[in-house]
Amino acid sequence: MALALKEVPECLPQRRRAEIDQRYAELVDEVESLKELRKLSELSQAKLADLLNISQPAISKIEKQTDMYLSTLRNYVEAIGGELEIVIRLPKHAPLKIKSLEDVLSS
Repeated sequence: MALALKEVPECLPQRRRAEIDQRYAELVDEVESLKELRKLSELSQAKLADLLNISQPAISKIEKQTDMYLSTLRNYVEAIGGELEIVIRLPKHAPLKIKSLEDVLSS
């Protein structure tokens, strides 16, 4: 007899279920888009546009972009009350936080 999808985890070893639960928790804490991030902050596109002193269609365009300047992303994140951190992970090194690209260039 076939198992229902919701029954599959019950058949897995406890260790594997724990790994799946951990990954699920990580994914819940991630957002897939700037639109989701804005909605978590309970802001409309119009309100965010006012905060950034740009038009609402410009906010829509930003939220649909696949590439943008870091300054645009930083301004967006700060306008919704957040703080942007850039973390670089290299093999054999602890994570490195970059405060500004100027810091990297002057090193």
